[in-house]
Amino acid sequence: MYIRRESELIWIHVVTFFCLCDWTASQLSYSISEEVNKGTVVGNIAKDLNVNLQELVARDLRIVSSYSKKYFDVNLRTGNIFVDERIDREELCPNVEKCLLKIQAVLNNPMTAHRVEINVLDVNDNPPAFIENTYFLNISESSLMGERYFLPIAVDADIGGNSVKTYKLSQNEHFSLDVQSGGEHGVSAELVLQKALDREKQSVIKLVLTAVDGGKPPRTGSLQLIVNIIDVNDNIPTFSKSLYKVRVKENASPGSLIIKLNATDADEGMNSKILYSFLRRGNVDPSSIFDLNSETGEITVKGTLDYEETPAYEVRVQAMDQGTVPRSAHAKLLIEIIDVNDNAPEILVTSLMTPVKEDAELGTIVAFLTVSDTDGGNNGVVNCKVEGSVPFKLKSNYKNDYSLVVDGPLDRENTSLYNVTITAADEGIPPLSSTRVITVHVSDVNDNAPRFMEPVIKMYVKENSPTGSIIYTINASDPDLDSNAKMTYRLLDNSQKNIPISSIVNINSETGDIISLQAFNFEELKTFQFKVQATDSGVPPLSSNVTVNVFILDENDNSPTVLSPYSEHGSVNSESIPYSAEAGYFVAKIRAVDADSGYNALLSYHLSEPKGNNLFRIGTSTGEIRTKRRMSDNDLKTHPLVVLVSDNGEPSLSATVSIDVVVVESTADIQTQFRHVPTKDDGFSDLNLYLLIGIVSVSVIFLLSLITLIAVKCHRTDNNFSRYSAPMITTHPDGSWSYSKATQQYDVCFSSDTLKSDVVVFPAPFPPADAELISINGGDPYTMTQTLPNKEKVSYTL
Repeated sequence: MYIRRESELIWIHVVTFFCLCDWTASQLSYSISEEVNKGTVVGNIAKDLNVNLQELVARDLRIVSSYSKKYFDVNLRTGNIFVDERIDREELCPNVEKCLLKIQAVLNNPMTAHRVEINVLDVNDNPPAFIENTYFLNISESSLMGERYFLPIAVDADIGGNSVKTYKLSQNEHFSLDVQSGGEHGVSAELVLQKALDREKQSVIKLVLTAVDGGKPPRTGSLQLIVNIIDVNDNIPTFSKSLYKVRVKENASPGSLIIKLNATDADEGMNSKILYSFLRRGNVDPSSIFDLNSETGEITVKGTLDYEETPAYEVRVQAMDQGTVPRSAHAKLLIEIIDVNDNAPEILVTSLMTPVKEDAELGTIVAFLTVSDTDGGNNGVVNCKVEGSVPFKLKSNYKNDYSLVVDGPLDRENTSLYNVTITAADEGIPPLSSTRVITVHVSDVNDNAPRFMEPVIKMYVKENSPTGSIIYTINASDPDLDSNAKMTYRLLDNSQKNIPISSIVNINSETGDIISLQAFNFEELKTFQFKVQATDSGVPPLSSNVTVNVFILDENDNSPTVLSPYSEHGSVNSESIPYSAEAGYFVAKIRAVDADSGYNALLSYHLSEPKGNNLFRIGTSTGEIRTKRRMSDNDLKTHPLVVLVSDNGEPSLSATVSIDVVVVESTADIQTQFRHVPTKDDGFSDLNLYLLIGIVSVSVIFLLSLITLIAVKCHRTDNNFSRYSAPMITTHPDGSWSYSKATQQYDVCFSSDTLKSDVVVFPAPFPPADAELISINGGDPYTMTQTLPNKEKVSYTL
């Protein structure tokens, strides 16, 4: 047996066979009836092709076709073609006179194909059938004899002699059947009235129509005919009125009864039964608004009534009886709509002039509005007003036209946007109202000058800061917008000690950064003042000024300086002491000053002796050199000492001085550059008295000088920085005072360790921010104070 192929590939195989085979012109034809049993032999293809059975097997005879089913197959042992599937001619060849099935018989080695046509013969296996089982005819009792009525035809799936050949009608006294042959179009039949109808005797006539085909034996199909005898309608309906008028409120709910129509008909039965309907005229369809009960004639509300859209409806109604030939009558219905207050006023903004400048004058028009109400009468009378407290009001132009105008001052910085609520209310009962919110933007005008956070700015700058560094950033604010708030900064022309301020600092016009143009020296310039002006970009521009006070903070950039009579390191100074000097004997006093200020000028003294020599000590704050013990025979006659003077700055700076202390046998041999009194004396000598008088005199002279300086300073006027020029005194941990003016400071040092205390006045810098200051003239000095380590805060008032 050959291998079965898929039906979709059959035609491909057939075409391939035609291309590859040695085509022969032989063609076989067979005939077979439809609906034969499977296995029925159609013919012997081996005999017809003159091929013996052994060759048939060797060459693998196959049957191929293009049909979805394999209707035929071949028996290779006998060479017979037999039916392999049920064959339904009506399915394969509907409405075709001759049904031919075309297949191919294919042999291999060499490959040859033979065309086989099998004619499928029709058998009478389908009876005639009507589409409907029952067919109704309505015939008036007034119909005339001889009138014809077309009847449905029957359909037979068979063809030729097995199709429909004639029709038959059941016996009756009123109708006959006229059968007509249409040739290729088949047979049709018409019902012919032979006798007048009388509905009162027989209202319904039932007949049977039978279709007969030409098969042997013939098959039939039947259709029941029901003939309804229709009564003659000779009366028309009549309305009670030719014109109906009715009124209804526009808010009537759906289903509300408007009117009930009444029409009558003198006929009986269906000829007297009346159905009501609307007549549509033009584009108006009353059935979309109103509902009409076709049997009772009641008209009710169906849609939404709107007086403002249609104040009245003119409706045509029809009353039609149910006769076989219906007869009708018409009437006019006028429906008047009564207005109710069902429409709220409508606010329409026809023009909006926004934004409005904040300096707009009173009466400036902001918007035009139109208010409307589609209701009538008082229901359409509208009153408008502005709600809330806003700087706007409504001004009536003409009837329902209004203008929204400015009615108060505007300030964008306080309120940049107004939501103006307008209410419109009609005079209906109850009144209806609506609101409209109009957003009014307020535009900016340049009405605000730049503002600084404080009128005076204090700025602290370290001395020796690099040139070009940003020492401060000025910030000003402007509540205006955009260009009105865009600011530029500049320095106002000013001089500080005859030096133009523009040579000291500069300012970035956009950022406000203040940039130093030089390195500051606290010892030369302790403070200066200038003004900065901020100007916006409005038209016209507005500006404001701020005063900037700059305080130079001291840095430890000056080393201590040793005062006369001693010289600094590089030269040797000498002092003599007696061999009999007791412990604590005063040898010398080193005095030094520092041009810096505060801790940077707070000096300490340290002593360096040769190794193994521990004879002298020095006061760390006073600079006094004294003996620690009595002399011994083992001590050297000359003691080289090195005194280191250091300040307390960060980092610390220092200076040194060398002193050779020579031991002599007696006090008469002592020759010093500055005569000192030993701390311990057995008696109060004349020298002590003279020295005490000298000290008191110098102290009185110094105090008088100090008071004079203060008085002069109090009367001096400094236009640039007078409030910061008060004299000041700084207390130091060693008990010394520092006196300071705006341009110069003096240190007053009192020694508490000896009766030979000296008063030394020397220049000192401006006190630092952390110094303890004392006001002398009652002014407003630099007010920050500092409590030095391990010392109590001491306040002195002169």
